[in-house]
Amino acid sequence: MEVQQPVEDRPDPATADIRRILSSAVRAQNLVILTGLGTSLCVLKNGKRVAPTMWDLLSRIKEIFNTADIAEGAVEGARWKSFVTLANVAEDTEDLEQLMSRATTAAEFLPDEDATSVRALLDIAEGIIRDEVDFMEDTIEVPVHEAFLRRVARRSARRARTKIFTTNYDACFETAARRSAFVVVDGFAFGSEAHFDSSQFSYDVVRRAAGEEKSDFIENLFHLYKIHGSIDWEFNENSGQIAKRPGTKKPLLIYPKSTKYELSFSQPYIEMMGTFQATLRTPNTTLLVIGFGFNDKHISEPILGAIKANLSLNVVVVNPDIEKSSDGGAKSNSYLSAVGTLIDNGDARLALIAGKFEELVPMVPDVIAETELERHAERVRNMGRVNG
Repeated sequence: MEVQQPVEDRPDPATADIRRILSSAVRAQNLVILTGLGTSLCVLKNGKRVAPTMWDLLSRIKEIFNTADIAEGAVEGARWKSFVTLANVAEDTEDLEQLMSRATTAAEFLPDEDATSVRALLDIAEGIIRDEVDFMEDTIEVPVHEAFLRRVARRSARRARTKIFTTNYDACFETAARRSAFVVVDGFAFGSEAHFDSSQFSYDVVRRAAGEEKSDFIENLFHLYKIHGSIDWEFNENSGQIAKRPGTKKPLLIYPKSTKYELSFSQPYIEMMGTFQATLRTPNTTLLVIGFGFNDKHISEPILGAIKANLSLNVVVVNPDIEKSSDGGAKSNSYLSAVGTLIDNGDARLALIAGKFEELVPMVPDVIAETELERHAERVRNMGRVNG
């Protein structure tokens, strides 16, 4: 008689399926990753989340506006009331993107005095957003991002480099790469004066020992496309160039408003969106979507189009609210519902996984052994902690 394994010790079938799906994804010939806000929410400082949600940003804008009113001796809440009135939205609105969109539109049609007022308030709101998303510090750890890169960005020379597209403004992936000895190709030339040049994405890095003719591609390199801009990008109006300027007060960002679609067709975003769309049409490609809610039409439409047109495209979507978003209910997302319908009809290329970024990462397999460079970087970091 076969001994039955205790129920609590038996492997969870769902977990086994998730591991199988993720294992297949990281072994794909072309691995494309799209990340959104959900991948930054696990970053903590003193046990508290540092990355703001859209609700956090809206609350902060309202708080600052009201605090400024009190400080200036005005009627409490006057500036906030003025902003929502000019934007023609409810005072208790919970939709930051709608508020910013309507305020931007109002600035184009209101009389001069009101238009000037709403533009001034928009500038303040955008400044608050910039300050809130610029949260990375040397003391903040990003262990989940580091573990993720070790699992998805180390690639065999026979496979294409991993491409990570992100809507986030923050520098979580860049920080994790620097601390884990990864090279990031992000469109900026290596050097003291880094300017954006899309041709950089066609370059690669090799290792060549002195006196040897043979060159080997380094393992730890990935491409990073920040399709909504970055907190450390700055546009120089005189030269027309985009430079990397950590600490800039005028970062180049696509703010949460309806002009996102229009701005995505300007430089440098059009270059990155073009690459995103072309990559999704490439044979033998897997798209891994993490923490992205499919609320940006200019990104979601190309994904759905590629799913319909590219039969060799596999798509894995990871989001904690996946069940609510794809069940066809009142809170469902039309794009995720479409993916869910295809799955229900037997499309084995697609998978929906309910989970958070930090829950997913431990399930992603290490398909390439840790490099000596990574081990050395970790030893040096531990040495610094001990000496500190």
